[in-house]
Amino acid sequence: MEFILSLLTDEQRMLRETVLGLCQGPLKELDDKVGETNVVNREILKFLADQGLLGLVVPGAYGPGPATMSLVSFCLVREELARTCPNAELIFTMQGLGAGPIVVAGTEAQKEKYLPKVASGETINTFALTEPSGGSDAAAIITRAVKKGDTYVLNGSKTFISMAPDADVYTVFAKTDPDKGTRGISCFIVEKGFPGFQPGERLDLVAPHPIGSLYFDDCEVPAENLVGAEGEGFKVAMQTLDFFRPTVAVCAVGMAQAAMDEAVAYAKQREAFGQKISEFQMIQAKLAAMAVKISAARLLIYQAAFLKDGGKPRISKEAAMAKLYATEIAQEVIDQAVQIHGGYGVCKGYLVEKLYREIRALRIYEGTSEIQHIVIASQLLR
Repeated sequence: MEFILSLLTDEQRMLRETVLGLCQGPLKELDDKVGETNVVNREILKFLADQGLLGLVVPGAYGPGPATMSLVSFCLVREELARTCPNAELIFTMQGLGAGPIVVAGTEAQKEKYLPKVASGETINTFALTEPSGGSDAAAIITRAVKKGDTYVLNGSKTFISMAPDADVYTVFAKTDPDKGTRGISCFIVEKGFPGFQPGERLDLVAPHPIGSLYFDDCEVPAENLVGAEGEGFKVAMQTLDFFRPTVAVCAVGMAQAAMDEAVAYAKQREAFGQKISEFQMIQAKLAAMAVKISAARLLIYQAAFLKDGGKPRISKEAAMAKLYATEIAQEVIDQAVQIHGGYGVCKGYLVEKLYREIRALRIYEGTSEIQHIVIASQLLR
């Protein structure tokens, strides 16, 4: 981390120190009080907004953050939140992801209407692409949007949508031309309360998480809520994910770092065969391998982030490399932390047991590891 810190601006170092302080104090106390939950906590949302952190997920013209959104800054915040405040991490991230299509391709009127409420925490926002029929295969989505006068009428469903059913605003992807594959997908802003829109049931995951399904039954969406042009929805989604995939990777690294810290502390106090288990070379080898993998993942992540902030228009390959490697090694690191804890590693109440359940989803969402291989190869062979 020292090398990465040496590349930061003074403002970014101050940001990191501020977040560290919050994560060691009031925010952690609040996050711990909430505990594992499948409901979005609006008290945490308000705290993040009051501290100005949600201003980082929209351009400065629409909130209290810098004029230009910084992927490096976003990664710095998400890593520290992932280490200690998982509820806050999810809310911070999803406010950004949900608003991402509006930031990327929204009209000025859309940005003025929706983005200030993201930064202030007035609304909970989320991103709705996945369907029962189309997860990794986005072209297979079957939700339809048909234009009728000055509205679009949506029919279909979504699933595995983080923040549902609690979110207030959803960026929803639907087919406006089913015969054109990904070129027939468009993006819409759908508000809770629109006629025909029903946020559905919550889903139960191995690690509690606010996530659910959505249903559209002749849902009426004003034509002015089309984000970008018709048929540009897939492009908008990929541009959004380009920015957020490295942040999934840094979330994984934050969780892996938390697990390694726990493993080191436990190994230094646990005794077996007359000595601390940290004195056994096998335990030392495990810890060393964990540290190397975490450091390598961080470098991949911040390579992508600095390239993006430096003006590179697309970082698809770098983002996919970071997301693939970091999420895969994080599961390995956390698994080894559980192993070092022995039987206590699978006992409720131990952080490593919680992390073991939480980490698994990161290899799936925002593009599975298998999809990341395809993205990387397609970029190499282009």
